[in-house]
Amino acid sequence: MIRFEDVSVTYDGAARPTVAGVDFEVPEGELVLLAGPSGVGKSTVLGAVSGLVPHFTGGTLRGRVTVAGRDTRTHRPRHLADVVGTVGQDPLAHFVTDTVEDELAYGMESLGIAPAVMRRRVEETLDLLGLAGLRGRPIATLSGGQRQRVAIGSVLTPHPRVLVLDEPTSALDPAAAEEVLAVVQRLVHDLGTTVLMAEHRLERVIQYADRVVLLPAPGAAPVVGPPAEVMAVSPVFPPVVGLGRLAGWSPLPLTVRDARRRAADLRTRLTAAARTAAETATTATTGTGTAAAGTATATGTGTAPAGTATGVPAQSRHPAPAGPTRRPLFRRRPSPGPVPPDAPVAEVRALSVRRDGVHALRRVDLTVTPGETVALMGRNGAGKSTLLGSLVGLVAPGTGTVSVGGAVPHRTSPRDLVRRAGLVPQEPRDLLYADTVAAECAAADRDAGAAPGTCRALVSGLLPGIADDTHPRDLSEGQCLALALAVVLTARPPLLLLDEPTRGLDYAAKGRLVAVLRTLAAEGHAIVLATHDVELAAEVAHRVVLLAEGEVIADGPTAEIVVSSPSFAPQVTKILAPQRWLTVSEVREALA
Repeated sequence: MIRFEDVSVTYDGAARPTVAGVDFEVPEGELVLLAGPSGVGKSTVLGAVSGLVPHFTGGTLRGRVTVAGRDTRTHRPRHLADVVGTVGQDPLAHFVTDTVEDELAYGMESLGIAPAVMRRRVEETLDLLGLAGLRGRPIATLSGGQRQRVAIGSVLTPHPRVLVLDEPTSALDPAAAEEVLAVVQRLVHDLGTTVLMAEHRLERVIQYADRVVLLPAPGAAPVVGPPAEVMAVSPVFPPVVGLGRLAGWSPLPLTVRDARRRAADLRTRLTAAARTAAETATTATTGTGTAAAGTATATGTGTAPAGTATGVPAQSRHPAPAGPTRRPLFRRRPSPGPVPPDAPVAEVRALSVRRDGVHALRRVDLTVTPGETVALMGRNGAGKSTLLGSLVGLVAPGTGTVSVGGAVPHRTSPRDLVRRAGLVPQEPRDLLYADTVAAECAAADRDAGAAPGTCRALVSGLLPGIADDTHPRDLSEGQCLALALAVVLTARPPLLLLDEPTRGLDYAAKGRLVAVLRTLAAEGHAIVLATHDVELAAEVAHRVVLLAEGEVIADGPTAEIVVSSPSFAPQVTKILAPQRWLTVSEVREALA
């Protein structure tokens, strides 16, 4: 159905091809996962299937790409529209109409499908993707995850033979992601639809893939094979594969179920490690009559180290280097106003917000202290982004109060507020306006009064390899997010707000982000992040706040909240239950 024959793509002005030596075939009715680090050209490969590359993007395509026998060199995107449905990384760039129902119907109207058929397919798609309650809503009022479901639905209604999906679950909560992937799998198995999908959150999709096409580095030839074989050599892999590598399992498991069947020996080793740590700690404190705080104990059923089992925040399990010689990532600027040293960085009391006739927040209470990392979690549309917006002054309270650094955000001037709080939104391109990465960084340094080169150093630390002369609009989603985060961090705000910060990031880039966030928290910055990435929350969050229908339904230490939630528990927790481990790095440290 899809055939790449020795394809390379070189964009105008580029010194070398973005992708080269791409040669593989996707048979009809298969789901093929395109994997690889950020910036290796996954979106370019997907764009070549729909004809957007090079007809829309420009550049030179060598080789041949055929879809259902049509050569994309001679068939422009409009001539492939009846065969290929494409959902890009940015749902907003996909929409043509104003409301959900109209958007679902638009593609069918363009293809001249009969009105009776259109009506039936719209209803089917509304039910499949859980959009029935949003059918009349303006798209501008939807959350990021809701928009992504609408974008996927709009390409499903024409019933294309090929689906091209670029990060289809990146803005979806775990339950919504499972629903979307179940629909995709049903299309593949029941209707014979061919799917080529790129996704960084491999833990969500790897088990559904028939094959994996790995792009290991920019310009490198792809590695093609069964998922387990490719994951054994891949530089990017989900936690279940990381745990399998650590435990020496072969073949590597791709699902929690497969891993749990092999985990008995690993649980025994962890129990023994916990017992040894407890005995060592007890010996070290003999004569004092007290055990060291946070040491591990063991029971007959096996327990994780106490820091995990009792729900001590993840930050305490991975402390930043301490001592007077440690060089801070940033030199903190004095707060704009006199704030007592122990005062909360942000405080929300009985906050209620109504937006476009919807109760976005209902009597929310939240306190964030210096050095604390809080993860806001919940299904799409639960109010996470609205709460972040209220903390940075973008959303005025209906009732209740919001205080950030002693100031009321929506009544504080932007020049003053930027010294107190910084927000990286779901659409990081909203923060970028210069023509090059270098100009963007220079402007950020000037606006923040920082030393020249501060922003550029942050960009290099988050995602190496971004050239100074690159236009921000030419960056991938992950690269764009890294640049926007660096722009915000340049001002060194005491409160950092992140809305879906790992969207578009591969595991290596996520690891660098985690390191930066831990360092910032260790230096006293408060961090609030809204995320559907349960693995990120397990790595960095001290607390998790669960929202539902605008209300706080749970607020507590990360281990206590995520372990008790089947939707928000990370893969390692599910595999090693009833022991309470959160991350692969945590298990590795215990076994060491």
